Amino acid sequence: MNEERTKDLLEQTPGIDVLVELIKIDPNSLNASGRVDYLAALERQGGWLQALMQIAIVAVAGSEPSADRGNYSDVDDPQREEIASALNLAPVTAQSRIDVARVLTQHLPATCTALANGEISSAQATVIAKESSALLRRGIDPDQLKYLEATAIAYSEFHTPAQVTHKVRSIVAKMDPVEFEVGVSQAAQARRVTITPQPYGMAQIMALLPASEAQSVWLAIDKLARANRDKNMAAVMANASPVANASPLSSRGDHDPLPDFIVANIEPLTLDQLRADALANIAEQFLVNSSDQNLAHGRPVTLNLTLDLPTFLGLNENPGLLAGFGEIPASVARTLASDAKWRRFITDPISGNLLDYGRLTYEPPQALVDFIVARDRRCRFPGCRQPARVCDIDHAIPWEKGGETSQENLGLLCRRHHRMKTHGGWKLLSYADGSCEWTSPEGKQFRLEARRIDEIA
Repeated sequence: MNEERTKDLLEQTPGIDVLVELIKIDPNSLNASGRVDYLAALERQGGWLQALMQIAIVAVAGSEPSADRGNYSDVDDPQREEIASALNLAPVTAQSRIDVARVLTQHLPATCTALANGEISSAQATVIAKESSALLRRGIDPDQLKYLEATAIAYSEFHTPAQVTHKVRSIVAKMDPVEFEVGVSQAAQARRVTITPQPYGMAQIMALLPASEAQSVWLAIDKLARANRDKNMAAVMANASPVANASPLSSRGDHDPLPDFIVANIEPLTLDQLRADALANIAEQFLVNSSDQNLAHGRPVTLNLTLDLPTFLGLNENPGLLAGFGEIPASVARTLASDAKWRRFITDPISGNLLDYGRLTYEPPQALVDFIVARDRRCRFPGCRQPARVCDIDHAIPWEKGGETSQENLGLLCRRHHRMKTHGGWKLLSYADGSCEWTSPEGKQFRLEARRIDEIA
């Protein structure tokens, strides 16, 4: 009975009445086919809710971008930060949501209708909107836009968002080959490199480059990887320790060679692993050779590791904390610590908040700078992930208004959020433990708690 009811709800136009009926059904009470129908029905409801979300986003952000105030505020700064703070989004994600909502609600009515009816997913609607936005900026013919939209919606019925993306791009390239050439040139202006933390002490670096430059990077790391592989193979053949990034079982030195049966069973590193090592080696060599240049807050660019003393001494196995990324295993932390310069920090044993920076005397300004950088680690605007090395040290109460140069009144802000605080109508209250309270121009309040020194910022 419930299976038939679920199938019927799947075929109905999404809306609050259908959603209420779905909530009454326990999916665990359905057979295998019914559970699939139930999931598909909920997905259609998600499209309806997302269509409402587009309208709500435009209601907050406005149908048109806000004015660019030059040094004081970028386009959409107030609206973007309101949405980012309310939805716990990064500012760049909030801006993307605003851009997509404006395109969908003002230029792609058929896509909005298909989304609200559950005919396409939110991801597919977003793809159509993003790929159409560049055409709208160029002034695409309305008939061409309708053709593109209709084709994309029809194609979405049996294809993934990635496949829809390729389909739309193919249509666009064929519509105007000359503009496609121009678009390729403009795309090169968006080249960038990003880093994203991953589980288990890993991080992912993504580079968006013109094809020729990407090929140069690839050839460089591939050449170094193959050279290291050849050295490792030669070392194994000579019954000696491989020279780079080998298994710990092989690292016994030339005077204590491994038995043949062990050497024969050492699994050689793959080229993928060697390429990753080669990229890291190239970057490490550059940092070593430029350690006295481009200092950040009076210090060289460094890897910052937090590790408790018992673990450092091998008496405990607590994970270490690599600034900007998160926990890494104790064994990896000790390896990094073995060739490091250390600074002592004292923390509250209960809260973990930074209390002192380990100096017997107060030494302004560098001692206080070191303290603020160690305490905050990142911009302290809600959701911002800009690291300390690119942030300003800001007076919460401006110096010219009587603000003190103290740990209570100082904190890290990236340049954009620094400008917003100074000129964009945002208010900041700062406290001695590093916590702070923001008030938006619309009166919304956001509390940022103090950051424990042993947790990722």
